[in-house]
Amino acid sequence: MTTRPRTAMVLAAGLGKRMRPITDTMPKPLVPIAGKTLMDWGLDSLAEAGVERAVVNVHYLPRQIVDHVAGRRSPRIVISDESEALLDSAGGIVKALPKLGPEPFYIINADTFWIDAGVSNLTRLALAWDGARMDILLMLAHLHSATGHSGSTDFLLAPEGTLRRAKGDPAGLIYAGAAIVHPRIFKDAPATPHSLNAYFDKAIAAGRLFGMAMQGHWITVGTPDAIPAAEAAVASALAKAV
Repeated sequence: MTTRPRTAMVLAAGLGKRMRPITDTMPKPLVPIAGKTLMDWGLDSLAEAGVERAVVNVHYLPRQIVDHVAGRRSPRIVISDESEALLDSAGGIVKALPKLGPEPFYIINADTFWIDAGVSNLTRLALAWDGARMDILLMLAHLHSATGHSGSTDFLLAPEGTLRRAKGDPAGLIYAGAAIVHPRIFKDAPATPHSLNAYFDKAIAAGRLFGMAMQGHWITVGTPDAIPAAEAAVASALAKAV
């Protein structure tokens, strides 16, 4: 029987430099898109998937994020304070491990989001999770169902669900900024700046990095001039979902 993760790590500590001048005065996760902040799109998805507690790491203009989430009840927010030093994706998770607990948990980026088509993609991710075979399960998006992505593809998805690096292969998929991980992968890891990518590569080498293609539309907003396209994509995706 699959147990859905009840805890999540929300990566919200980045500087958002490409979003300047907007991010001169606010952290990127609080940039509004279609009437909702980037971070709230993700937090609402976590709530829909049954997540009870979300650990949000903060570094840049942290008080704004702390104040913004203070009244949130679903999921309940716990702050991991990185104001003294930015720890990158994996370092931030390692620092937050005591708050995350011993069970598998979701990771989501606070500055990308998606519109589900049908069943919640985070619920589908939980149903696909198998801790006996997997250390990490990534949510992936097809290029044709993404808005705002300017890079190449990230991973090639094998029929049995395992992943390898796409190295720009057009048949590949994009990492959609959401995953389930088992905390055992961080055993003895330092709470110093380092990236999740190293853990992806280690899991690939062990045959324990898996992926699931999402259903719906994935949206990333890299620069201020990308906001109108993101808002148009939200309107279009929501219209299709009705």
